[in-house]
Amino acid sequence: MKYGMNMLLWTSDVNEEHFPLLEQLKTIGYDGVELPIFDMDVARFEKVGKELSRLELGRTAVTICTDTENPISPDAAIRAAALARLKKAIDCCAAAGVSHLCGPIHSAIGSFSGQGATPDEWNWAKETLSKAADYAQQNNVTLVCEYLNRFECYFLTCAADDARFCREVNHPNLKMMYDTFHANIEEKDLAAAMKGCWDQVVHVHISENDRSTPGEGHVDFDTTFKMLKELKYDGWLMVEAFGLALPAIAAATKIWRRMFPDETYLATNALKFMKQGMA
Repeated sequence: MKYGMNMLLWTSDVNEEHFPLLEQLKTIGYDGVELPIFDMDVARFEKVGKELSRLELGRTAVTICTDTENPISPDAAIRAAALARLKKAIDCCAAAGVSHLCGPIHSAIGSFSGQGATPDEWNWAKETLSKAADYAQQNNVTLVCEYLNRFECYFLTCAADDARFCREVNHPNLKMMYDTFHANIEEKDLAAAMKGCWDQVVHVHISENDRSTPGEGHVDFDTTFKMLKELKYDGWLMVEAFGLALPAIAAATKIWRRMFPDETYLATNALKFMKQGMA
């Protein structure tokens, strides 16, 4: 088992000024971090990767798609732009030594059509992500498709749909992740949801119902940890939490009040909680 911390708690742009923070996370006991990839600066990610290697920290990454770079757009040019964006993100992953590129890479976040996914959108996503997975394979990166709750997207909103999508694409470099925040909203039965998708899961986000310190809210972590052990999961447990440090991220994640004493408190207690849960 590997324990990691998503850097979005502090920044959407990890760079040299955050190197002391990376060292602090190493000291706390984390095995790695998750890097936001929004600014596609390959040279900067190469520098970050070298520092992470010096600290002997593993790394995954997270990115999103936008309305102008949407894998399920009816406009072929926008789908092509989505593929280009994903390829740029993969280039950044390769530069930083990232193993997994996670996130809602299937569709534009926060964009709604007023209905559920259509057969055309399903096929467009499969086509776009198949090509992206080919490119990821060439760069030793695994794409990790994240389903979001109904308030953040409409294309993939539950574990069963995400797993079905990945099975249909049927590519070794396209898998899915399980996120406790989204599952807490969308799944009727956590144990059944986890069992039903686990052949496709390669990454897990540990996130509380209010996006603050895991273990201090009402997510059913007892069932979550029990199933992780029963299903013999042995990948990353990556803390995903958000605060008020970044106004743009706070607005996007709908964080309007401070819900933890400070970021060090959250990181320290989250790691302790995960290790206790998996003991």
